[in-house]
Amino acid sequence: MALEALLVLLVIGAIAGFLAGLIVKGYGFGVVGNIVVGIVGALLGGYLLPRLGLFAGGDVVGQIITATIGAVILLVLLGVLRRA
Repeated sequence: MALEALLVLLVIGAIAGFLAGLIVKGYGFGVVGNIVVGIVGALLGGYLLPRLGLFAGGDVVGQIITATIGAVILLVLLGVLRRA
């Protein structure tokens, strides 16, 4: 993976983690934790959504939407596991 692609992934993941923390209140892990969850959620969303037939587009906004959906899914799953 090129350095530029890695930086773009980190920035998009950070934005997605921030947005997911705003969307899913009560399951957050703080600002830094949500950013990390956003980065992992970006990977999860990029893997999972195309396999479900959902595609938000190839531009930056579509990538942020995909990453945010992945981060929201991950935050909800982690919140459920934390409560169990």
